[in-house]
Amino acid sequence: VLQALSFIVLPFIPASNLFFPVGFVVAERVLYVPSMGFCVLVAHGFKIISHKGYLKKISWLVIGLLLATHAVKTFKRNWDWESEYTLFTSALKVNKNNAKLWNNVGHALENQNNYDTALRYFLQATRVQPDDIGAHMNVGRTYKNLNKSREAEDAYLVAKSLMPQVIPGKKYATRVAPNHLNVYINLANLIRANESRLEEADQLYRQAISMRPDFKQAYISRGELLLKMNKLSEARDAYLRALELDRTNADLWYNLAIVNIEMKDPSEALKNFNHALELNPRHKLALFNSALLMQESGEPKFRPEANRRFLIYVEEEPEDANGYFNLGMLAMDANENVAAERWMKRAIGLQAGFRSALFNLALLYSQSKREVDALPALDELLRHHPEHIKGLILKGDILMNHKKDTNGAKACFERILSVDPTNVQGKHNLCVVYFEERDLPRAERCLEETLALAPNEEYVKRHLSIVRSKMAAMSSAGQPLTARGETTSAQDEKPLKGVEDREEEVSEGEEEGRGADAVGKGAENEKNVRKSSTERLGGEGVDQSESLDSSQSDKRTKGKSTKEISDIEGKRAAALKRLEEIERILSGD
Repeated sequence: VLQALSFIVLPFIPASNLFFPVGFVVAERVLYVPSMGFCVLVAHGFKIISHKGYLKKISWLVIGLLLATHAVKTFKRNWDWESEYTLFTSALKVNKNNAKLWNNVGHALENQNNYDTALRYFLQATRVQPDDIGAHMNVGRTYKNLNKSREAEDAYLVAKSLMPQVIPGKKYATRVAPNHLNVYINLANLIRANESRLEEADQLYRQAISMRPDFKQAYISRGELLLKMNKLSEARDAYLRALELDRTNADLWYNLAIVNIEMKDPSEALKNFNHALELNPRHKLALFNSALLMQESGEPKFRPEANRRFLIYVEEEPEDANGYFNLGMLAMDANENVAAERWMKRAIGLQAGFRSALFNLALLYSQSKREVDALPALDELLRHHPEHIKGLILKGDILMNHKKDTNGAKACFERILSVDPTNVQGKHNLCVVYFEERDLPRAERCLEETLALAPNEEYVKRHLSIVRSKMAAMSSAGQPLTARGETTSAQDEKPLKGVEDREEEVSEGEEEGRGADAVGKGAENEKNVRKSSTERLGGEGVDQSESLDSSQSDKRTKGKSTKEISDIEGKRAAALKRLEEIERILSGD
C-alpha cells in the first residue's frame, strides 16, 4: 500500500503547481507513473477482499464494472487522439483558461489553411493571456495570410511592445525567447512591401541583431532588404556575417552569389554558386543560375558543364519550361539544331505561348532554311503576343522573301509601326514593300521619313538615292512611277534588315531580370532568403546595323569563337556584295 501511494503521489508533486508554478498543463504524460500506483492499489485491495467469502461475489462485480468503465473511457479517449485538432479541443473542454491550448487549436486549423477559424482561437489566446508574445505573433501571421496587412502590422506591434524595451544609458541582462525575436523579422518583412518604409524595416532587422548578434535569420533577411535597396556592399557584408555563423548553409552561398551578380562580378558569383552546390549538389536555384551564368559568358569551354547542370535541374523541376528553353539555347549556341528543336518544343509544350521559346524556334527554322516551318511558330507567337516586334519582322521577312506575299509582309510591318512608330527597321522594311509594289513615290516618301528617324544610317541614304535615281530615269523614259499590282522579278530587290542578334531570355509572368522571391529557411514560416527568378536578361532593342542580309542569329555575339567571328564576317561580306548588286540593278546598269 505504501509503495502504491508513493507511486501515486510523489511523481505527481513536481507537476502539481502546489509548491511552484511549472507553466504547463497537467497532461496524461505526468499521470503514467501515478496510474501504475493506482493499478497496484486496486489489485492489492481486490486480492484482500476476494478472499473473504461473503465479499467475493461483490468484489468480482466491482472489479468487472471498474474494468468495463475504464475500457469504455479508454476507447472514447482514443478518438481524441485522432488529430491535433481533436486532441487540443478536447483539452479545452477541461481547461479554457490556458492560452497555449487556444494557440495549439489555432495552429491545427492553420495547418488546414482554415485561417478564419484559426484567427478566432489565436485572438482568444490573447484575451486569456494578454502578455503572450507568441499569441500576438500568431494573430499577425494569420492576418497576413488573410491579406489584411494593416491588422497584421497592429498585431506585430503589440507583440513587439511586450518585448524587453531598451532603456538608453541603462545596462541590464534579460532572457528573450529566440522565437520571440522573429517578431522583428516578421514585422520588417511585412512593412518592406511598402517602398517608402524600407529604412524602417532595416531598423527592425538591426534591432533584432543588436539583441542577439548571432541571429542568423536577421542577417539573411537584412541582406535581402539591402539588395532591394541597391546597397550591394552592405548586403554582401550581411551575408558574409551570416556565413560566419553557418558556413554549411547552401542558401547563404547562393544568396551571396546573387549579390555578386548584382555587383557585376560573375567570376565570384560562379565560385559562390559552386560552394552552394558542393554543400547541396541538387540545389535547384544554384544549378539553374550557375548554368545560366556559364551560358551567358559565351565561353565554349563552359557549355558541357552548363548543359549538365541544366539537365540536373530539369530532373528536379520537370515541369519548369525555362530549364528546357535554356537547354535549347545551349544547343543553338553549339549548332546542335536537332537537339535545340527538341528542347524548344518541350518548353513550348509545358508553357503555352512561351514567347522566347517560340521566337527562337522560328529563328532556328529560319537559320536552317526551313522558313515554311517557322511560320506556324511565328503565328503561335503572335497569337499570344501580337505586338512582338522581332517576331513581326521575322514573319514579314519570310512572307516577302520566301512566300512572295507582299500584302502579308506589309501587314506585319504596319503592325510594328502601329506599336512603335519610331521603329527604324520596321519602317525601312515597309519602304521595301512599297518598292516591291513598284510604288516609287510612296517608297521615296517612306525612306525620307525613315531617314528623319535615323539620320546617320548610311544604307537608308543610299537606298533613298537609288530610288530617286530610278524615278528620274523612269520619268525621262516616260514610264509611270506607280504600277500597283506588279512586283519586281528580281528577288534580290529586297534589302530587308535582319533581326537583332539575340532575343531576351525571359519567360512570361515574371519580371524581366532577377526577382526577389524567397527561398531557404524563414522566420515563423515566412521565407526571407533572396533568390533570383528563373527567367533572366535580354532586351527588345532593334539592331540598327547596316547588314541587309536576313540571316538572323538570335544569339549573343560577345565571347564568340574565331570560327563564329569568321562566319559573321563572311555573311557581312556577302551582304555587302548583295547590296552592290541591288544598287546596280536599281540604278538601271
